[in-house]
Amino acid sequence: MRTNWGGAFQIAAVYVGTVVGAGFATGREIVEFFSRFGFFGLIGILMSGYMFIFMGSKLMRIAAKIGASSYEEFNIYLFGKFFGTLINFLMLFMLLGVCSVMLSGAGAVFQEQLGISKLAGILGTIALSIAVMVIGIRGVFAVNAFVVPMMIAFSFILLSLSVKLPDFTQKVLYIPLVSDGWKSVVAPFSYTAFNLGLAQAILVPAAAEIKNDNTVKWGGIIGGIALTLILISSHLTLIMLPGLESYEIPMATIMKNLASSLYWVFVLIIYGEIFTSVIGNVFGLERQIQKYFPAPTIVIVAGIFIVTYLISLVNYGTLLSYLYPLFGYISIAFIILLWMKPFDAS
Repeated sequence: MRTNWGGAFQIAAVYVGTVVGAGFATGREIVEFFSRFGFFGLIGILMSGYMFIFMGSKLMRIAAKIGASSYEEFNIYLFGKFFGTLINFLMLFMLLGVCSVMLSGAGAVFQEQLGISKLAGILGTIALSIAVMVIGIRGVFAVNAFVVPMMIAFSFILLSLSVKLPDFTQKVLYIPLVSDGWKSVVAPFSYTAFNLGLAQAILVPAAAEIKNDNTVKWGGIIGGIALTLILISSHLTLIMLPGLESYEIPMATIMKNLASSLYWVFVLIIYGEIFTSVIGNVFGLERQIQKYFPAPTIVIVAGIFIVTYLISLVNYGTLLSYLYPLFGYISIAFIILLWMKPFDAS
């Protein structure tokens, strides 16, 4: 079976674009799971990268083989009817939590980087999201075709500037003393499980559409390698920021310090990533809720925004540091079963 390299790079782009969400864009997610542990965080990233390459590829290959049109079908195949349905229902709450973190992140961008109140940022993002949903969504997802490559380029620009800073090598090898250091051992597994668990919503139907096993396999491998390189690049930049845990949007702060001329472009890119993620999550949630509670779309979307608005009022860093690891621990069962599931390409 010949590999369609165009299709493989298309799959890789979808993979990277799905995982590189708001927490990734701001740098806060990388700090929480990896960078605050110093050198142990770098080891964790390499472990996580290995899983992104092989587990992500396996997830999509299985999806293509069974022809799963949605993550619900995939989870039922992986966990069985009863537990699969339970996991799918649990994912609704996880998506709701992630959407709240995204909104809180939008508010944090306004508050920390623009000096505008967090509430104004959250309400403005909700209003803009509803307006886009009424007008049409296709154009917004096209923004990702611009935002993701730009963000990757900026992460490598920041790395090239960070390498020149004094004490770079010492910072890379430094192991800080943290009270919850045991989490550095679990972090690679919970981080990868959380991201792959939620990315299923897009990766499963995308892989099933391609069908060609070699193309899907290499798409997963290329995407996994790209994610690993971005993680390493962002981590090596973040560790150069003193008191990195005290910032809501650490990547923007670093950009302001190292390349101030590009700062406003970078803030706009971060906000664009958050905004498209909010809309994508709300659309995904609305479609899933319709299956359990049929109601007019506007009623469900309004309900989603009311719930996520109330949760998003919590501090962005606090919300992310509690919800994302929790969702990661819940998702570990998913990655264990994915690892155990035998796969025969024939």
